[in-house]
Amino acid sequence: MSLPIVSRQRLAKGVLALVALGGLLLSLPALADSQARIVRLSDVEGTIRIDRNVGQGYEKAFLNMPITAGTKIWAKEDGRAEVEFEDGSILHIVPDTKVSFSALSMRDSGGKLTTVDVEKGTAYLSYLGKGEDEFTVNFGHESATLAKAAHFRIDLNDQESELSVFKGELEVRGPAGSVQVEKDHSVTFDLNDDDRYKLASDIEPGPYDEWDKQQVQYHERDYNAKANGPSIPYGYGVSDLNFYGNYYSVPGYGYFWQPYFANMAWDPFGDGAWMWYPGFGYAFVSAYPWGWMPYRYGSWEFVPGFGWGWQPGGFSSWQPVPAVNNPPQRTGLPQPPTAPGHGTVVVGRGPVVPVVGGPPRRIMISQGSAGLGVPRGAVSDLAKASRQVSEKGSTTINTSSSFRSAMTPPMTFGSFGIPARGGITSHSSFAAHSGFGASGGHGSSGAHMSTGSHMSMSSHSSSSSASHSSSSSSSHH
Repeated sequence: MSLPIVSRQRLAKGVLALVALGGLLLSLPALADSQARIVRLSDVEGTIRIDRNVGQGYEKAFLNMPITAGTKIWAKEDGRAEVEFEDGSILHIVPDTKVSFSALSMRDSGGKLTTVDVEKGTAYLSYLGKGEDEFTVNFGHESATLAKAAHFRIDLNDQESELSVFKGELEVRGPAGSVQVEKDHSVTFDLNDDDRYKLASDIEPGPYDEWDKQQVQYHERDYNAKANGPSIPYGYGVSDLNFYGNYYSVPGYGYFWQPYFANMAWDPFGDGAWMWYPGFGYAFVSAYPWGWMPYRYGSWEFVPGFGWGWQPGGFSSWQPVPAVNNPPQRTGLPQPPTAPGHGTVVVGRGPVVPVVGGPPRRIMISQGSAGLGVPRGAVSDLAKASRQVSEKGSTTINTSSSFRSAMTPPMTFGSFGIPARGGITSHSSFAAHSGFGASGGHGSSGAHMSTGSHMSMSSHSSSSSASHSSSSSSSHH
């Protein structure tokens, strides 16, 4: 990519932008010294409900929501979700599963303390086991504290609980004592008989094992590609940066990441929502599938002739409001709501949640979509597709057969809706809106269909260029 060397007029604009942002951040609690942590809701399919521990009970969940201690997630009969931790460890939940995060904190030594409670259903955990971190999983009457890397599945119902280990080994503690479970072994606890356990030298395949395996491989493959980018001390969100975009050295500006299929008119703050959290106020939640790391760390900058790009940095603490330098004229900074109350405020058309079902064989992508609507891992080479879109304005590509096989649920729950807004449409599918609802919108095209219940909305003024609306609220491996 040939880029012009732009005058230093950006410096004055950048200083003004930082001054405005600094005044805004002064109104929020300091985060650098906080022992509290946030992790990422990194994938949402179908009906997922979340209780953010803010007194509103369960509400609709969507991609990139921060998860703090006390949060509960409930995958309904057609739901699947993923939670990504700072080191890149991932938790998967499948239909009819509830989990809660009873501890997400930081020790004075820097080690992270995490406790996840599986309340019912099936959960998978791929734990990377880094540093001085302590990760505990509770299920039924049992508990496992992880000291090393491991990949396992937990199944829990009213009668029994079962733990199946795909990689590594675990020690499980419960009323009947401790038991060591090795790779390719499983243990079943009888909850109605003093938790007596039976250790087996094999694993009974689960209906969602292939889906979990495909998602884990996505992270392993694309996270390992981070050697091509800058040094980033965290793992969450890195896979998506490598899959959905690339890094560029911009003369006179430095090193930037930019999503594929972005153009000069694209606005990184055009779609998403403002969500309120105790302790740090409103946080901007992006609708983009890669929209975690660039909104929690570093800064966005607009470069003439290049467009918006994200500059990595500022990893000592995460930020609820994205930092912005050199915005285009007549484009304001992202501003959190100032009206009374703690309701969710939708930006543009808000987030989109795909509905679980048969995945599409082909998707059409056009310029300006910035990856919105492209299922992660669905296409083997997005860089090639990006070049085609740059030349022709749009392209239609086939999704991989391995992706379609893993993403097809064991039972038919409906149609898999790939978001069609932002210039992306899927063949033989429809787009599912988050249910926050909004019409009109911002600089994008493509078919769009709203599903789910709509919440009450009122207008909200913001300096963002987008319109806003407020709502009240086989064997594994």
